Amino acid sequence: MITPVIMAGGTGSRLWPLSRQLNPKQFLSLCGEQTLLQQTLARLKGLDVASPAIICNNEHRFMVAEQLRQAGVKNANILLEPVGRNTAPAIALAALNARNSGEDPLLLVLAADHYIENEELFQDAVINAKRLAEQDKLVTFGIVPKHAETGYGYIQRGSSLVETGYGVARFVEKPDLLTAEQYLTSGDYFWNSGMFLFKASVYLRELQKFQPEMLRACKQALELGEADLDFVRVNAGVFSQCPDNSIDYAVMEKTDSAAVVPLDAGWSDIGSWSALWEIGEKDERGNVTKGDVLAHDTSNSFIHADHKLVATVGVENVVVVETKDALLVAHKDRVQDVKKVVEAIKNDGRHEHMNHREVYRPWGVYDSIDNGERYQVKRITVKPGAKLSVQMHHHRAEHWIVVSGTAKVTNGDNEFLVAENQSTYIPVGQVHCLENPGVIPLELIEVQSGSYLGEDDIVRLKDQYGRR
Repeated sequence: MITPVIMAGGTGSRLWPLSRQLNPKQFLSLCGEQTLLQQTLARLKGLDVASPAIICNNEHRFMVAEQLRQAGVKNANILLEPVGRNTAPAIALAALNARNSGEDPLLLVLAADHYIENEELFQDAVINAKRLAEQDKLVTFGIVPKHAETGYGYIQRGSSLVETGYGVARFVEKPDLLTAEQYLTSGDYFWNSGMFLFKASVYLRELQKFQPEMLRACKQALELGEADLDFVRVNAGVFSQCPDNSIDYAVMEKTDSAAVVPLDAGWSDIGSWSALWEIGEKDERGNVTKGDVLAHDTSNSFIHADHKLVATVGVENVVVVETKDALLVAHKDRVQDVKKVVEAIKNDGRHEHMNHREVYRPWGVYDSIDNGERYQVKRITVKPGAKLSVQMHHHRAEHWIVVSGTAKVTNGDNEFLVAENQSTYIPVGQVHCLENPGVIPLELIEVQSGSYLGEDDIVRLKDQYGRR
């Protein structure tokens, strides 16, 4: 049996302003109606696989759980990383957790933010890799290159193996253009996809051989972890001391058991806006557009409009991405530098790299529609049956005006209903709670006023989602 291990960490800063630290690219619908995470899970249908293990950041846990629910995926193991320690420790957590059940499954390690056009060819490659993994090989999937790419690492194939794969001669770093052209001409090199298939026990054996300190830290962090609702929360103190390393450096470049299976299925790691342009459906002038776009005398461009009409005139090879709070305009050949913009935003003490105006919570969503020196206005939507935490604020008061639905409000010692077109007031320091007892979404306008309006001025006294 194959157990999928979906790596759902990372921030995807090159896809700013759509991808944000608290809502990164793997949770966005960039290539269709489903999110990249949901597409990753969907392409497993037809394979004989067990319930998946999802490895994600603690701050993304409710987003992952909700997207799994929407995709109809049940009984998934969601492992929460308190801090990022790269791929080798993350996979070790999944392998150890799988072995705790007394079984030794094959782990199909996939990234949650990849795009694969031909799912049938992908599944064929997994079946080919399965035969090698059952022979205790650590199998990686090598992407058949289409052009001389300098943004990927490469794998040089070794001798042929019986089961439609190859040994690995070596892993090589991202090359310069001349070297990449030589790799392409030789036909002996694949792009390194970062996808793997191997037995849990074999990976742990090789990790013990090459990175014993890492394995020891992962074992202890998992043993001292705790179950939290539907999540496995890894011990933060121990895991933060774990060495930071990728699976390539920690294991694959050192082991004698590595194998590579070719994959030619229209793969992309969607690492930039130009990558999205490459896989997108183009008009007669080579433009990829989404949203309300008017492209006049425009060619070979990527234009994404989230909320406003975006019009372009007389331009080519540009990327334009509009969101509620940010606008990106870049040359298509310079989109790798978007991450430098994100760094500048961080260094300036701004917040646009963290989240969108719309922020998703386990109970619903809020949209920060206006703010000033001592006030902030939010549009809040609470899902039917959902309840916010019992909380209080030291520095702000709140006014709630119900637009649609019915709110059940706890205000100090009082509990009452607030209907459409009615309002209530929460004083500074008052213990309060908001709940939607109905069967339709509750929508309200919240006006905050006070000396400090940050989200960290929330003292949660009781929370059904386990937030602190």
